[in-house]
Amino acid sequence: MNLKSFIKKFSLVALSTSLLFGSSLAVTEKTEASQQTGKIVIAGSSALLPLTQQAAKEFKKANPKVAVSVSGTASIVGPQSVSKGSSTIGACDWDATKPVPGFNAFKGLNAYPIAVIPFATIVHKDNPVKNLTTKQLQDIFAGKIKNWKEVGGKDEPIIVVNRVHGSGTRVNYQLGALKGAPFMTQGENYKEVLSNGNMIEAVRTTPNAIGYTDLAYIKGDIKAVAYNGVEPTVQNVINGKYPVWGYGYLLTKGPATGANKAFIDFVQSKKFQEGSLKKLKFIPITAMKKK
Repeated sequence: MNLKSFIKKFSLVALSTSLLFGSSLAVTEKTEASQQTGKIVIAGSSALLPLTQQAAKEFKKANPKVAVSVSGTASIVGPQSVSKGSSTIGACDWDATKPVPGFNAFKGLNAYPIAVIPFATIVHKDNPVKNLTTKQLQDIFAGKIKNWKEVGGKDEPIIVVNRVHGSGTRVNYQLGALKGAPFMTQGENYKEVLSNGNMIEAVRTTPNAIGYTDLAYIKGDIKAVAYNGVEPTVQNVINGKYPVWGYGYLLTKGPATGANKAFIDFVQSKKFQEGSLKKLKFIPITAMKKK
């Protein structure tokens, strides 16, 4: 066999070996990716619900041996359910390992940031009001401004829709939009709702209502109102022009392990952060400096 033939034969063998090795590696990686087992139960924030539902769907597809259930009502349910052991992961719109106005820190929990959540004031799509200032919002949610004509709208009573105490959306909106000013708590034109889904339904079916939610929920018969002349957009949050936002967290009892850790790692991964998370109008945790 001459040198040219030997080199040609050697190259073919090397190529075949490389292809075989690469194929085996791919199979191994795929197998390892689906080796997670166990049960994940996620409860808490309804603001994060679109995100946790989508993440669960994608994670389950890659890890078919893991059972995943997701629910969302209010942020306070997240740390409470994890502490009690009724869920393995709690979703919360604040770091529940630290105290915030109205709530003490939960001991024994670990918090993992997963998203930046933009929040916005919402009204019915037919409401002509397009912008509200901090002072106007403070007075509306305190019950001092009672008619839309006082802020450039129709001569109609304002129906204030608020989230119940324990809502992370309520905590973030009060701190970001109202600058800590108090909410009214009763009145003929005042109502409280349990979740973001309930909030959307209330504003959608009540033309004179005002409320608030995160951007992921805004569509159909509701619209977002500008805040001090600044539109509530992802870009305006990132560039520092729009201040009504907060971090979303996943909580575990002690450090996350097993399938729970794998799920949190997946949500924090570049693939999910830059993919589905962005499509849902959340902001990757790496997009801005932590406040």
